[in-house]
Amino acid sequence: MNKIFALLFFIILVSCTGNTVIEKYDTAQKPGEINIKGYSKPDVLQLRFNGEPVAINGKTSYTNKIETQLQFVLDEGETNKLAIYNNETGTEITQYTITYTNAEDFKNLYFFNLPGIFLQTYVVKPQVNLGKVGFEFIFPNLGEFSGSSLTNVKGVLKRENGVVLAEFDNIGKDNFTPVKIYSSFSPSAPVYLELYKPGTTEPYAGSGIVKVTLKQHMGANLIVLQEKQENGAWIVKGDIDVSEYL
Repeated sequence: MNKIFALLFFIILVSCTGNTVIEKYDTAQKPGEINIKGYSKPDVLQLRFNGEPVAINGKTSYTNKIETQLQFVLDEGETNKLAIYNNETGTEITQYTITYTNAEDFKNLYFFNLPGIFLQTYVVKPQVNLGKVGFEFIFPNLGEFSGSSLTNVKGVLKRENGVVLAEFDNIGKDNFTPVKIYSSFSPSAPVYLELYKPGTTEPYAGSGIVKVTLKQHMGANLIVLQEKQENGAWIVKGDIDVSEYL
């Protein structure tokens, strides 16, 4: 009788051990989804998922508004690559690595591709009433040439005579600021933006006032600020207006 019990115990032990081994090597899976909203002009782009071109409305290259949804299976321990290419030159613009653990970070993916700049943000042209001027700002390469470690700056928009038109508490790298709207009797007159450390009147970098001259027009002005190197010194320019492409 003892031998029979011992045999049964051995069979159960082996069976349990076998199940444990199977579960250890059984890969966990879950559905993955990426909602893509992008824009490119004039460049023609191509999205590639794990090396394969993504078809949108039957086309594997696209320009202007680019919107689609990717659905796929995420395997634990494996990586998926989503890349954006310039279709004409074959140059990779950017690449995203999606895994089982970080998939939620890429559920919504936004980009805006213009000559000389690639923004990883969602852009919506704000409604500005007739006779009004509106400004929004983004500063994607903040610190590239100035050496500043700040992630955002304060901006004060002024007329040439020093009258303050609007203040922007946080101009950051990743998203456009909320729109600030004011009346303008001379929309063709230039305005300028002074940049400070948040909550202060100290220049965000260096010792002198950081001033950016801007062109304004009626309606929305969506300005991309960029640090640049000119004649051995860094400056900030705001000559890209995204609203011209929307």
